Amino acid sequence: MSQLKPFCAHRPRPELAAQVASVPYDVVNTQEAAELAKGNPYSFLHVGRPEIDLPSGIDVHADEVYAKGVSNLRGLIASGALFQENTPCLYVYQQRMGDHVQAGLVGLCSVEEYENGLIKRHEFTRKDKEDDRTRHVTEQAANAEPVFLAYKAVPYIDHIVNDIRKQIPMYDFVTPDGIGHTVWVVSGETVVYELVHLFNGVPALYIADGHHRTAAAIRYGQARRAAEGPGNGEEPDESFLAVVFPHDQLKIMDYNRVVKDLNGLSPEAFLAQVAEKFDVSSSTTRNPLVPTTFGMYLGGTWYELKAKPGTYPAGDPVRGLDVSILQENLLAPILAIDDPRTNTRIDFVGGIRGMDELERRVKEGCAVAFALYPTSLEQLMSVADAGEVMPPKSTWFEPKLRSGLLVRMYEG
Repeated sequence: MSQLKPFCAHRPRPELAAQVASVPYDVVNTQEAAELAKGNPYSFLHVGRPEIDLPSGIDVHADEVYAKGVSNLRGLIASGALFQENTPCLYVYQQRMGDHVQAGLVGLCSVEEYENGLIKRHEFTRKDKEDDRTRHVTEQAANAEPVFLAYKAVPYIDHIVNDIRKQIPMYDFVTPDGIGHTVWVVSGETVVYELVHLFNGVPALYIADGHHRTAAAIRYGQARRAAEGPGNGEEPDESFLAVVFPHDQLKIMDYNRVVKDLNGLSPEAFLAQVAEKFDVSSSTTRNPLVPTTFGMYLGGTWYELKAKPGTYPAGDPVRGLDVSILQENLLAPILAIDDPRTNTRIDFVGGIRGMDELERRVKEGCAVAFALYPTSLEQLMSVADAGEVMPPKSTWFEPKLRSGLLVRMYEG
C-alpha cells in the first residue's frame, strides 16, 4: 500500500503565486539564487537559499544561514504572503513544458513506508547534503520543498485527476523559463477519500527527484520518534510532503558528461582505444537516437559510438544502463575516471542545456564531451525494485517542481 494523506498547506495568495514560486534549492548555486531573487522579497529562494540575504561569502552551513531560513519562512507567513488552508486537502499540480504535460497529486507520504522499502530510491545520498537539509527541516519545522515521487500509473486515478483538471485552478502562471504551472485544490471529502483509498492499492512509490529532501524528512521523523517515543503513526513527523506522478507522464532527459583531458593520450590514440569496445564513426547527428549509442564531441567533430555486443551485460538492471556502459568501457579504463562522484576531471551537464552546451564546454577547455540516451522510467523502477542504485548523475528530470506553492508546516 501507499499512503497519500491530505493536509492543510501553507500557500501563496493567488496574486503572489508567480512571485513566490522558485526553482528548487539544489538546481542553483548561491550566486544564481541571489540573481533570481533580486528585487523579489516573496521569492521562496529566500527560504531554500537563505544565505542570499546574508553577507557575501558566508559559509552556507553557518548557524546564521539556518536561522535566516526560519526567519524568512515565518516572515512570509506573518505578512500573509503565505496563508494556511482551513481544511485538509489534496492538490493537483500540473506542469507544461512545450508539448509535454504532467500532472501529479500533492499530499503527505509515510516515513514508515520508506523505512519498509515501499518508497524506493535509486541513488545514494551524500551525508553533507543530508545533514544540511535535515537541519533546514528541523529548524523550520517544515517540509518547505516537496519530494518528487512516481508510481506505476493507475487508469482510474488518471480519470479522477483529469476530471479535477477540468475545473477552475487556484494558480495558473508561466515562469520565465516558459514552463506552465497550474494547481487545483482537491477539497471535496468524497474525492479526497476516493484518492486516498486508491493509493492504498498502489504497491510502491519511487523517488524520482529529491533523494536528499526525502532523507532529511525521514531523519527528522526518526529523531522525533526517538525523542518522544513510538506513537500511532499519525503524528505529523511520521509523514512528509511529496508530489506523486504517474510514471508514464514523466520526462527524463539525458545527463551528459564532459572530461577535462584525455588522460595523457593523443586524440588518435584515444580514438583507437575507444574503438576496441565501440563502433566509431563520424556523425552529423549530435545526440544519440537509440539506447547503447553515444554521441562524442572531440576536436571539433561529432562521432557516434555504438557499444559492441558482448561488452556489457544487457540483462543487468544497473550495468546494462547506458551510463554504466560508458563508465565501465570508456571513462574508467581509458580516461581513468574511476569514481565519477569524486573525480574532479569530469563534470555533468543536464540535458536541458542541449548539445550546444557540450560544444561550448569543449571549445572552452574540456577535451571531450559525451551525449547519452536518456534513462527510462522503466529502467529506474527496475533498478529500485532490485534494491540497487544507479551510477551518479543517471537521470535529469524536467520540468522541475517549483518550490513555495505548497508548504507543509509540521505544527499545521
